[in-house]
Amino acid sequence: MNLYDLLASRFPADRTKACFILSDRTEISYGALEAGVGRIAALMKDKGVGVGDRVALQAAKSPEGVMVYLAALKIGAVFLPLNQAYTASEVDYFLKDAEPAEFITDPVAFAAEAAGCAPIAETTPRADGDLAAIIYTSGTTGRSKGAMLSHGNLAANAIALHQAWGFSPDDVLLHALPIFHVHGLFVALHCAFLSGCPMVWLAKFDDAEVLAGLKRASVMMGVPTFYTRLLAAPGFTREAAAHMRLFVCGSAPLLESTFAEFEARAGMPILERYGMSEAVIITSNPLEGERIAGSVGYPLPGVELRIGGGEATGVIEIRGPSVFGGYWRMPEKTAEEFTADGFFITGDVGRQDPDGRVWISGRAKDLIISGGYNVYPKEVELVLDEMAGVTESAVVGVPHPDFGEAVVAVVIGQGDEAAMIAAAREQLAAFKTPKRVFFVDDLPRNAMGKVQKNLLRERFGGTFG
Repeated sequence: MNLYDLLASRFPADRTKACFILSDRTEISYGALEAGVGRIAALMKDKGVGVGDRVALQAAKSPEGVMVYLAALKIGAVFLPLNQAYTASEVDYFLKDAEPAEFITDPVAFAAEAAGCAPIAETTPRADGDLAAIIYTSGTTGRSKGAMLSHGNLAANAIALHQAWGFSPDDVLLHALPIFHVHGLFVALHCAFLSGCPMVWLAKFDDAEVLAGLKRASVMMGVPTFYTRLLAAPGFTREAAAHMRLFVCGSAPLLESTFAEFEARAGMPILERYGMSEAVIITSNPLEGERIAGSVGYPLPGVELRIGGGEATGVIEIRGPSVFGGYWRMPEKTAEEFTADGFFITGDVGRQDPDGRVWISGRAKDLIISGGYNVYPKEVELVLDEMAGVTESAVVGVPHPDFGEAVVAVVIGQGDEAAMIAAAREQLAAFKTPKRVFFVDDLPRNAMGKVQKNLLRERFGGTFG
């Protein structure tokens, strides 16, 4: 069915129940959400948006932005969320590539314009394979690619997550994520909608607002930065987290030290999971059972996962109902990224234990080949992150006249470079040990908190001449 029908079928029977609880404590009910979606859908149709047409949104986070997303689904259009941080030239590329029928930059004004429209009650039928959304990848290498996600892809993932994480109508989700990314848009919203539960709706992560929201919420989804900021807040105590049943983390690797410190402070371990734009969520640590620091858990039901190349560690490949159909208008690139038997090649390097747990080593493009030997940055980072004075490390390969590539560490924190290299050598083979360590105040990150190692390679690329 149309994904919107699936989500709306789980809205609470009492439509006066709150959907969004805003920072000023005002509420927007599920009934108001449904009516807003119907009116915006009517306005889109009046403006000529048809089945399969793209609707692009680049705007600040708002409930009206969610209504635009749901309205696009309702009329069979294809939703295209764009990061507010994109420059004019980047947006120009997306608009030329996707050719949206409607480009919305002010959803509040769009909803106001729709106020005079009679809400559309009927939903345009869609099949599992029909396109629901296009999510552009970050484009750190080459042109950004538009991952095509169908109604069936998103429905399968939403249902699996709703069950895996034990959502119920009694939950309250603290939503401080952006909605231009799969984490905030699909993972968080869909779990809430399938539960018919309220969301504490924050425009962004604000320490005071999040601490206040924890008193009302039962589940929080976040990126690692959210959790390090909570740990830095004096007000975050075990008492402050007492109302919570679940903290979920993803979109970037969670440091094992953060995992341990958070469990000690909050009295419960973070549930880390692994996903990407092309498949939403792929694996998750268990709701009930041991959550191990550094592991992203087990494949979700319906997800087939294997390690390519037949080695213990290699590129992760996946197949299943939530895996996307391909890249928008890039058939050759799509063909390159799938195996002959239909597995998507994720580009993430990892291993899987005999019991099924998955461990991520990093991106295949971040693999360092030094003197003919493979170096996985994650292995080196784990050693460095345990050293005194180190808050976080990022390891990259840069050109070297003798070895081809040399291992370089970029560290947030303080320390003695020579002593740190010597300490690393005690735990790592010589070819894995950093040849240089640079200390910085911050690491470059994208909007979801992932370290942009391509920028580090550019910055330190001339280290060895």
